[in-house]
Amino acid sequence: MKVKIIRVIDKAVVDANIIQPGKLPLPSLTEGWRFNFKKHSKRKGFITYVLVGEDSPGKIEGCLIFQMKNTVEPYMAFIEVAPHNRGKNKVFDRVAGCLIAFACRLSFIHGKDDYQGWLAFDVLEGSKEDEIRLMAIYCKKYGALKYGDTTMVIPPDAGEQLIGDFLK
Repeated sequence: MKVKIIRVIDKAVVDANIIQPGKLPLPSLTEGWRFNFKKHSKRKGFITYVLVGEDSPGKIEGCLIFQMKNTVEPYMAFIEVAPHNRGKNKVFDRVAGCLIAFACRLSFIHGKDDYQGWLAFDVLEGSKEDEIRLMAIYCKKYGALKYGDTTMVIPPDAGEQLIGDFLK
């Protein structure tokens, strides 16, 4: 799927794609990522997607692992932007938004019955303060709702908004 990300240094719009990685080597902890996508992508029922720029198709800007829990519930198992897209010196903006919107799109396509259009995920950080901070970002930027202690959901109306903002 074609998306647009923003190069931070000059605010230029950059064409990018969300694709299944194929032979592209997946990132892991040894490359500075927080999740081991190489390992997790091999788990049964997990589908991996990467966001790559059209000008640099061999460089992963962000990664997403999606699954269907119990064959009916859309679940964002892992999501992460590349280390070079975090913090004050990040190279690209909108990477996380594009991946989350893509997961929302998958929730409409694959969700069954009452789960269609709902995207669930868990926020598990090293400290409770970090979890609260990240949950606040998901609520404010992506319309997520807290459900339980660490679980969050993006409801269909917020998912449709994200799809419109990031995928169209």
